[in-house]
Amino acid sequence: MHVHKEKHAFEPKVVAFVCTWCTYAGADLAGTSRMHYPANVRVVKFPCTGRIDPVFILRAFQKGADGILVSGCHPGDCHYMAGNFHARRRFAAFRQLLDFIGVDLQRLQFSWVSAAEGGKWVEVVTELTERIRALGPMPEFKELEAEEHWSGAIDTPELKAAYNDI
Repeated sequence: MHVHKEKHAFEPKVVAFVCTWCTYAGADLAGTSRMHYPANVRVVKFPCTGRIDPVFILRAFQKGADGILVSGCHPGDCHYMAGNFHARRRFAAFRQLLDFIGVDLQRLQFSWVSAAEGGKWVEVVTELTERIRALGPMPEFKELEAEEHWSGAIDTPELKAAYNDI
């Protein structure tokens, strides 16, 4: 089977920070169901969206991401009770900070995708990729890579691996 890939002048790099239990499983369902969606998304999975540090989002932009997706269990369905509620509050405040420093908020999307919603994963990823493609590249944070002198401690192997994968 030959898959026709449409050529575009700009192919965005999108990083998706996802929950293992719901969104990652929904993305897996989309793949095993042979649903088609853009291959522009690099998935970084976490046990829960409540474990995603906002610094990881900044780091992804710094490493060249043009768009970010954070997605997890629907509110009330978190495997860790309230992790997604904590994440929702944290990222509402973080969005305000990004807006304040001049980041186009169209580059950042939060969504809830359950393990049974492979079709929703396809819709979310396709819509985000098309939106980022229309916005063009995001060079603003890339120059910070050379200037970085971050001194934060990453104290678990899970966080070290996720941080380095960005």
